Amino acid sequence: MMENDRKIIAIDAMGGDKGPAAVLGGMNQFLYQHGESSITFRIFGDEKVLRKLMARYPRVARNSVVINAPGVIHGTDKVRDVIRHAQDTSMYMAIKDVREGNSAAVVSSGNTGVLMSLSKLALKTIDGISRPAITTMLPSGAGDSRVVVLDLGANVQCDAENLFDFTILGGVYAEIIGKMVRPKLGVLNIGEEETKGNETLQRVNNVLLAHRDELPYEYLGFVEPTDISAGRVQVVVTDGFTGNIVLKTVEGTAKLIKRVITENMKKSILAVIGAFFLVHVFKRLKHKIDPRSYAGATFLGLNGFAVKTHGNSDALAFANAIQYAADMTGANLNDVIRGRVATMAHIRSELKSE
Repeated sequence: MMENDRKIIAIDAMGGDKGPAAVLGGMNQFLYQHGESSITFRIFGDEKVLRKLMARYPRVARNSVVINAPGVIHGTDKVRDVIRHAQDTSMYMAIKDVREGNSAAVVSSGNTGVLMSLSKLALKTIDGISRPAITTMLPSGAGDSRVVVLDLGANVQCDAENLFDFTILGGVYAEIIGKMVRPKLGVLNIGEEETKGNETLQRVNNVLLAHRDELPYEYLGFVEPTDISAGRVQVVVTDGFTGNIVLKTVEGTAKLIKRVITENMKKSILAVIGAFFLVHVFKRLKHKIDPRSYAGATFLGLNGFAVKTHGNSDALAFANAIQYAADMTGANLNDVIRGRVATMAHIRSELKSE
C-alpha cells in the first residue's frame, strides 16, 4: 500500500513516440524542479533499457522502483487486437498498480484508445457516472485563466445522460483542481439560442435550465466555440468527437501564432528590436499557448487516476503531466464527485432514456 508521506505514481515508460528517454527525462526534470522529498515513482517497462537510461539520471534512480514489463503497446495498435493480451505490457501493469493501491495515479503517453479501455476495465467507472471523460484545462481569457473542456475524445457519441454526467465531472474538476468558485458552465453548441442544436443537446439544456437554481455551478446554457478563448465560460461540456476537434484546433492555433511571430522576427530588424523590449510579454504568451503547459489530460470518472499526455511529449511535457498527476492525487476529487452524483440524482432521472 502507499506510504503516507509520499505520493507514489506509476509510470508507463514505454509509451509515446519518443520512448523511455523522454519519459525519464521528464521525471528528472520534475524532480529537479520540485525536489525529491514528495514523489516516488514505480516505473514499468523493459528493465534492461530503463537501467541503462537511468545511469544518466541518478536523481530518478534514487526515487524510483523499476518493474520489468516486457510487453509494449504501440500507437498504431487497435483496442480489439491488444486488450486480451495486454497483461504483461508496461501500460496495463502500471494501471493495475493503481487498482491494487500500490500507486495513486498512472501517467502514460501511450495509445489513447487502449489506455482508456484498459483504465476503464481495471479501475471501473464511479457508481452513478455513465461514462468517464477525457478532461483537461485549455488556455482561455486573460492572464493565466483556463477553461475545463470535456469530453476530449473518449466518447465519440453521447446521449443526454452522458452529457449531464460530464457537467458533474467538469464542475467538480474546475472547483477542486482549477480552484474556480461556482464555475460558469455551458454546453457547447453552434449558437447560444435554445432552439439551436440537435435533440440531445436540447434535452440536457432544458433540464439544466429548469433546475438552474439547484445546480452547484452557474449554468450559462449553450455556449459557442468563441466563448472558450474569450474567457466567458469556465467549463465546457461536449461529446468526444467535437471536443477532440476543439483540442486540436487550440493546439494548431498555438503553433500558428508561434510560427507567425518567429517568421516575422526574421524579416525585420525593427521587429527584433521591438521584441527585445517585449521579451516578458512573449514569455507570458509562450507559457499561455504552449501545448506542453497543459500536456496532461485525465480520464475523469474512474475509481483511480489515469493521466494521458501527448504521444509526442518531450521531457517538459511529461514533467508537466507528472505534476498534473500529483495535483490530482492530493485532492479528494472522487469523493466530491460521488457526493455530487447523489445530490443531483433526482435531476438526472429526468433524462432517463425511454
